[in-house]
Amino acid sequence: MTGLQTNPLFARLATAERILVAGAGGGFDVYSGLPVALSLLHQGKEVHLANLSFSTLAGLPAEDWAAPDLAVVHPDSAPHLSYFPERTLARWLRLHRYPSTVYAFPQVGVQPLRAAYRALIDLHDIDAVVLVDGGTDILMRGDEAGLGTPEEDLTSVAALAALDDVPQRLVVSVGFGVDAYHGVSHALVLENIAALERDGAYLGAFSLSRATREGALFLDAVAYAQDHTPDRPSIVAGSIAAAVRGSFGDVRFTERTRGSELFVNPLMSLCFAFELRGLADRCLYLDRIEDTHLMRQVQSRIAEFREDLVTRPARVIPH
Repeated sequence: MTGLQTNPLFARLATAERILVAGAGGGFDVYSGLPVALSLLHQGKEVHLANLSFSTLAGLPAEDWAAPDLAVVHPDSAPHLSYFPERTLARWLRLHRYPSTVYAFPQVGVQPLRAAYRALIDLHDIDAVVLVDGGTDILMRGDEAGLGTPEEDLTSVAALAALDDVPQRLVVSVGFGVDAYHGVSHALVLENIAALERDGAYLGAFSLSRATREGALFLDAVAYAQDHTPDRPSIVAGSIAAAVRGSFGDVRFTERTRGSELFVNPLMSLCFAFELRGLADRCLYLDRIEDTHLMRQVQSRIAEFREDLVTRPARVIPH
């Protein structure tokens, strides 16, 4: 038990020396973990970054693979690709004189992803993993009216859940509200967080602030990524950054959101932290995706699980 002045997430990582911060759900998820990663770096920790990737990794040369399904992305990787969030992040890291390697996992099932995580953990003797989701669908247990896009997130959770020899495995969810577009009821998100609290798996929340060094650098990294990925800037990272800047309501930062109404608000800058094992134990279908090798198998197993399921109806937050 810590004092109120101590952040429980960082208290769990106080004795860790080599920490992996990984994006759970593809795209720009790793950017949502950047403030935590930078804070740990500024504390003198050895920090490595990874991301389940939506990029075209298959064209990378053989020397850019540390192991099967484990790509090593550098600032100069695949210059022909216009969409490559991991490389864009590597370039931003080099620009700011941070270690500039970002690892990338292709979209695979639980078994190969677990093997890739194992290879990366062994490569750097990792003693703590922080899995980060830009959004809240990683908190969906499976019986909600809408799950958002849980396939990649829960594949990542399942892959890490069996690696019990890693002393600390934690989950951070940032961007409360951004998954409403994909049908997530955030009243049910809050209900799930309350249940995780009762289970002892909730480690509290803290806010990203632009008044902090890490918050300011996060805003800079997101702006850099938007400038260098003009055709597909991240709506999630852009929404979180807008909230950190103090924007509110239907904020326009990309044409990708044209025709939809955003509700950017201060809750989007909150980082909710959890023990990964506790989160995994509450997922109702994790055992069904355990033996998967392909992402489409994960998708079909989740769909099969929900075929005859009586779901919890969406609720409105009464405030």
